[in-house]
Amino acid sequence: MLAWACLTLIMNAETASDKILFDFTTSTNSPPWQIVNDDVMGGVSKSRFEISTNGAVFSGAVSLENNGGFASVRSSPVRHNLTGFDAFVIRVRGDGRRYKFTVRTETGFDTPIYQCAFTTKRGNWEEHRLPFKDFVPTFRGRVMTDVPPLNPAKVSSLGFLISDKQDGAFKLELAWIKASSRAGK
Repeated sequence: MLAWACLTLIMNAETASDKILFDFTTSTNSPPWQIVNDDVMGGVSKSRFEISTNGAVFSGAVSLENNGGFASVRSSPVRHNLTGFDAFVIRVRGDGRRYKFTVRTETGFDTPIYQCAFTTKRGNWEEHRLPFKDFVPTFRGRVMTDVPPLNPAKVSSLGFLISDKQDGAFKLELAWIKASSRAGK
């Protein structure tokens, strides 16, 4: 179990400069998102990712059977140079469970991912500010100590992961994902 958590704050739009990376509430040609669940290692968790005019929904059921216990979704590779930004801000409505926002800086399947945890309040729309400095590099659930910190100039994919060691259904609604900067404030 990772012994870290990210700072999550309510975003104050007047003090930040933002760049929208994904806005699920508008009809855009968002690149496809890919589901990756624990079935890649014999688990039986299930999930889906649906985009509609109201936003996106990442939902399913996590199962701890067969040493499983995770479900995830990630964007197709799209290069984002986020130099000058210092955090991601996500607008979500959750179910009270703990999730992780994930970032990839390489396009291969077996590459490290950077993770930052956040906990939702059941049924409430929230904005979580996830500072780049709080992202922890991992590979297959293990923290990596020999990997440099998240490089905002090399962001290639974003995603969400649930791996809170709890069986059961989950649902995370998504409005948007932004890059944010509070430089000079």
